[in-house]
Amino acid sequence: MEPIRRASLIKATIAEIGDVGSLEVTVSRIAKRAGMSSALAHHYFGSKEAIFLAAMRHVLTVYGAEVRGAMAAAETPEGRARAIIRASFSSANFRREVIAAWLNFYVLAQTRPDVRRLLTVYQRRLVSNLTHALRPRLDARAPEIAGSIAMLIDGAYLHAALGADTPNAAHAIARVEAYLMLELKGA
Repeated sequence: MEPIRRASLIKATIAEIGDVGSLEVTVSRIAKRAGMSSALAHHYFGSKEAIFLAAMRHVLTVYGAEVRGAMAAAETPEGRARAIIRASFSSANFRREVIAAWLNFYVLAQTRPDVRRLLTVYQRRLVSNLTHALRPRLDARAPEIAGSIAMLIDGAYLHAALGADTPNAAHAIARVEAYLMLELKGA
């Protein structure tokens, strides 16, 4: 039962943060949404921050699986870069509650070294994957362009988190891919 309960708590954490828009949720609310007691939630995770960190690890695992799957289907370097961009805005990743979790992940990383480490791993992997995809076309400029694309992706999440509208994945993909195409044309 433990893995099922942990998964329920993780899902409930993402949903609660999405509803509230911040980490100002209680373990009690998370546990209630997951259909269990707050004591059981504390037993499995120890603290609200630990539940949130587990939720972000889950979000990153889903994201990583989507990126790997999309890149495996891509046939060209440009296709691999596009695959990473599109996976970043997939329906599993670019939805209101996950976007709220990302925003709070960045905030928590400012004060928690363990969260900062996880964020750093994500950022480095994103830039590394993009650099690897872009190097055949952009050579020495690949790391710089990869870093810019990573910033555009993060910026789209920030814009979506602060916007009142429903996140528009197609618009975000089009904007980031437009930048990619400009850079590739200049290569």
